[in-house]
Amino acid sequence: MHVVELSDKIRAMKMIQHEVTFHQVTQDETGQRIDNFLMTKLKGVPKSLVYRIVRKGEVRVNKKRIKPDYKLQPDDTIRIPPVKLSERPELPSAKLEQVQALADAIIYEDDHLMVVNKPSGTAVHGGSGLKFGLIEALRALRPNDKNLELVHRLDRDTSGLLMVAKKRSVLKALHEQLREKSVNKQYLALVRGQWQKSCRQVEAPLQKNTLQSGERMVRVDAEGKPSLTRFRIQQRYQQATLVEASPVTGRTHQIRVHALHAGHPIAGDPKYGDREFDEQMQQLGLRRLFLHAWQLTFTHPKTERQCHFEAPLEPALSDLLTRLTAI
Repeated sequence: MHVVELSDKIRAMKMIQHEVTFHQVTQDETGQRIDNFLMTKLKGVPKSLVYRIVRKGEVRVNKKRIKPDYKLQPDDTIRIPPVKLSERPELPSAKLEQVQALADAIIYEDDHLMVVNKPSGTAVHGGSGLKFGLIEALRALRPNDKNLELVHRLDRDTSGLLMVAKKRSVLKALHEQLREKSVNKQYLALVRGQWQKSCRQVEAPLQKNTLQSGERMVRVDAEGKPSLTRFRIQQRYQQATLVEASPVTGRTHQIRVHALHAGHPIAGDPKYGDREFDEQMQQLGLRRLFLHAWQLTFTHPKTERQCHFEAPLEPALSDLLTRLTAI
């Protein structure tokens, strides 16, 4: 279906829920976070609104208030309040070209899942002032796949490989692999200075904070969650080092903060970067965060075959490396 026709079809949908509804959790939904469940159930609702109705206690489970990270249990009864959804839902006309471009970013797809090479600058989901995200675009492109869900996430400025499940059972199976740390994710990052050969991993607890502006920042803090990233030197340059980063845990901004903690902030990082270093890289043509998820390995939940995918650096990043002087 052409994207414009799809957009017209979506706009024609009735987008208002008038009454309180109650939902009985099925076995297939067990273990899902309530915020993720609501964003799937209330398609078109901004993420900020989902969190607001949970925080205000308008959403209840078994007549009790819950937090956004509550995990659904078998036979839970969820109270869902009346919600006015967006009149212009998942596919704003201004984003049609970007949505179509994401169709070309799908590097693998079968009846159970897809693997997408997410572009830098594209959020994985709408919210926080964004009406458009990768998952909304994929749902618009695949209207017959009713249960598309992100298996994991990438920061908006990070590019690279991302798994999307088409079925709830597949999502649960891949989440189990993530918990068991059997999914292998490899990132490439260009960092400031000469990475120490002896620094093969950074193990430092991370604490997430929200500033008054609403911006999320993460810092190393003894009260934070245990976090581990392994690093390996790929190439040294006069001003920088290309490293491969393998996150063992999956905390927000983990690689970026761990690189900073090691004394080597990532090039082009607006939150945790070094201004002088970033200006030098900008003069060489860098216009984004130099962090790319380039390898992904996991076991297919249905075929049980080992799946391995690679996404090379985009030309803008590889061209930058050619301008640097290797040592």
